[in-house]
Amino acid sequence: MPITLHSHSGQFCCHASGKLEDVVLSAIEKGFVCIGLSEHFFRTRAQDLYPEEIEMNVDCKKLKEIWIEFVKEARRLQKKYSDKINILVGTETENIHSESIQEIKDIIKEYPLDYVVGSVHHVFETPTDFDKVMFDNALLKSSEKTADSLYQAYFDSQYEVITELQPKVIGHFDVIRMFTPETELSDKTWEKIRRNVDAINAYGGIIEINSRAWKKGLKYAYPFKDILQYILSQNCKITLGDDSHDPSQVGLHYDKLYDYLKEMNIKKVYYLERNPETCEIIEKSIDNIQDKLYWKFLDKN
Repeated sequence: MPITLHSHSGQFCCHASGKLEDVVLSAIEKGFVCIGLSEHFFRTRAQDLYPEEIEMNVDCKKLKEIWIEFVKEARRLQKKYSDKINILVGTETENIHSESIQEIKDIIKEYPLDYVVGSVHHVFETPTDFDKVMFDNALLKSSEKTADSLYQAYFDSQYEVITELQPKVIGHFDVIRMFTPETELSDKTWEKIRRNVDAINAYGGIIEINSRAWKKGLKYAYPFKDILQYILSQNCKITLGDDSHDPSQVGLHYDKLYDYLKEMNIKKVYYLERNPETCEIIEKSIDNIQDKLYWKFLDKN
C-alpha cells in the first residue's frame, strides 16, 4: 500500500491528461493507502501562461475557475471514496512574481485545503522545468549566466515559499537541476540548501522524494543523491510522490523508487490522513517502507 502526496490530472491541468476520478481509481486499484490531489495553483498574469494554454484559449480568469472546480471535484471524490482510500485535497504552489505568495494565502482562506505542496517552477519570472529553451532564458537572466547562479536564485525563491507558506510538503526539492544534472553545486549554493533544510525542519515540513525525475531520464529522483544524503543527515521527514500527470502514471517508476529507498537506507516515510468526522489532518508514518508488502502492486505491472 504505497503513498503519493503529489498528483495532477488533465481535467484541471492543460499539460496533463485523464480525469481526476480516474487518477483516484488508479490509486485504489494499485492499493495505495493515501493519495494527495495537488493541482497547480492558477497563474494570474497573461505573460505567465504556458504555450498549450494560449493554444487552447485559456486565460487567467479561466485558470482560476478551473482551480476552483478542481477543489470542488476533489472534495467530492474525497467523500465518495473515503471507505477505499485516504484522499487529501491540496494545491501545488507557484512563486513567480512579488504577489504570488500573497495570492496563495488569500485564496486558501476562501477555499481551505488539507495541505500544500511547496514547489517552485519559475526563476526570474521564467519557467525553468518546462523545456530547455525556457530554462536557458532563465539562465541568461542569472547573475553569472551559469547554472549554479540560477540554482542560487531558485533556492532563494524556494526559501520564500518555505518561510512564508510553511507548506506541509516540499515538492521536487531540486527540480532546477533537470536540464543541467551534471553541474557541481558551489559552496554558496550549498549554504542556501542547508538554510532551506533548516527552515523546513523548524516547522516540521516533509520533503518529498519525487519519482517523476526518472521519466525525464535523470539518474536520481528529486532530490538528487547528494542533497538527499544531506537531508537525511538532518533527520528530515520524508514522503513519496509520483507527480503523476495521467491515471496510468500513478506509482510511475516506484520500482526505481523502492531501490532508491534501499540504497539510501530510508526505512520510515510520512504521509497525511484526514479524519472525515473532524476534518483534522493527522501526520502518520510507515515505519518499514522497505517491506515488500507495501509494493505488491509493482508485481502486477
